[in-house]
Amino acid sequence: MKSLALDPDWIAEARIRRINPMTLDRQTYIVLVISVTGCDAIIISGPPGDAVFDFLTSVDFAWELMEQLLTDPFEGMIIVDDEAHISYMSPVHERFFGLKPGEARTRPIEDVVEGTRLHKVVKSGKAEVGTIQHMRGSDRIVSRIPIRRKDKVLGAYGRVMFKGPEQLAILNARIRALEGQVEFYKRETETLKSQKYGLDSIVGNSPAVQRLRAEIVKIAALEIPVLIRGESGTGKELVAHALHRLSPRRDGPMVAVNAAAMPQTLVESELFGYEPGAFTGADKKGRKGKFEQATEGIIFLDEIGDMPLEVQAKLLRVLQDRIVERIGGDKPRQLEFRLISATNRDLQSLVEAGTFRLDLFYRISPIVITLPPLRERIEDIPPLASKFLEDIAYRHARPTPSIDDDALTALMERPWPGNIRQLQHEIERAFAFCDGTMIKVRDLTEMKSVSQAEALPTSAASAPTMATDGLRSILDKVENKGIRDALARHKGNKKKAAESLGISRSYLYRKLSQMNGT
Repeated sequence: MKSLALDPDWIAEARIRRINPMTLDRQTYIVLVISVTGCDAIIISGPPGDAVFDFLTSVDFAWELMEQLLTDPFEGMIIVDDEAHISYMSPVHERFFGLKPGEARTRPIEDVVEGTRLHKVVKSGKAEVGTIQHMRGSDRIVSRIPIRRKDKVLGAYGRVMFKGPEQLAILNARIRALEGQVEFYKRETETLKSQKYGLDSIVGNSPAVQRLRAEIVKIAALEIPVLIRGESGTGKELVAHALHRLSPRRDGPMVAVNAAAMPQTLVESELFGYEPGAFTGADKKGRKGKFEQATEGIIFLDEIGDMPLEVQAKLLRVLQDRIVERIGGDKPRQLEFRLISATNRDLQSLVEAGTFRLDLFYRISPIVITLPPLRERIEDIPPLASKFLEDIAYRHARPTPSIDDDALTALMERPWPGNIRQLQHEIERAFAFCDGTMIKVRDLTEMKSVSQAEALPTSAASAPTMATDGLRSILDKVENKGIRDALARHKGNKKKAAESLGISRSYLYRKLSQMNGT
């Protein structure tokens, strides 16, 4: 070693590398050459661990790399000892916390770094990788790693990602957006999990809704097929879920199938399943059809009136024999399920037109539930609107706004051809555009149609009509105006308006329905 220390060529090369491997007496050592005030200090270290030795002997610029890691302006490092006192803080960290070089040394990490967990990592010996830490008004991505010697924790180090202000602002914005999305979907999931789909999910207290609930209670326990009829948006699927929830099959699956949404070429494979290799692109393992998936549960065939005739014939066999054959297979499979169907079409007219099988119609409709349109249950609009507002406000973590009387009256005077679904969309839109505390008439969409009751004849050609129906028309106009005035006077309160006019509430609702529908 002495001869090497006197060799100027070796010293020159060692001074450049600073870290030099050396073998003496068949033992490898690490030689550290440091220039101090013009003199070279040579430090000889015993053999390090295998990974360290491999690194130091393989990388010619090992010293420069360690220097870069310790002074990296984009990733700071803090090292603490076994008592969580700071042993080293990188320059970028010192500048970030407004400290002088070395000022943080020996101080407890908790006194210097806001929100740190390095002292907990020292105590637990468990690493924390890729966590978010809030420091001095900004979020940072942090990793905390314990340092061990055999089973003893010697300390820990933390690395923090630093970026320029612009990049950091972008990163913070992305983090906030992702956190917001996570919270939104978390609330969505909680909402879905909390939905019991029982009678309470059918909102309203009108006579029509009370009759509907009574029918569901009577029918749910039976194993008889049910056909749910109603206009689009009246809540047919909600009723199907309520029947499932109250039935003996509540612990089994409910498999919903929208016959109108399935491509005609895939209807059979979706309903009946297929064997491996049954057609090009088929799953190699084959696939269960919807009927097999509904075994010991309920299958809900929505929009059954739109099912192709050739599929209706196969469906009829499944319903009669409770047997299904997968596409590409020849093995009948026994099924055990209950059928609930739904449609917004007149199936009897389709039977007469030859587009729906009569025998299938009788098979699916031993019991028929007819859902009332919203225009026949307008007294349910206030509780429905409140429910929709609560749901959307919860999903978006915002306060639930109220609805003023004028807006509620405007909602109750509309015809609602899209029924409950249209009302829900209207409430969601109003929620988006209101001031956050109250929904007013200006927040609602404008009505496009004009009541014919308010339109006066403008030509002589209307004279015969006036001669025949003139008195009735004039009386209707007077009555309609009286109803509007009463509603305005009582701020939309139907009960008080009816009492002031000397008419029943049911007659008032019927007149409002006529006024909106004409």
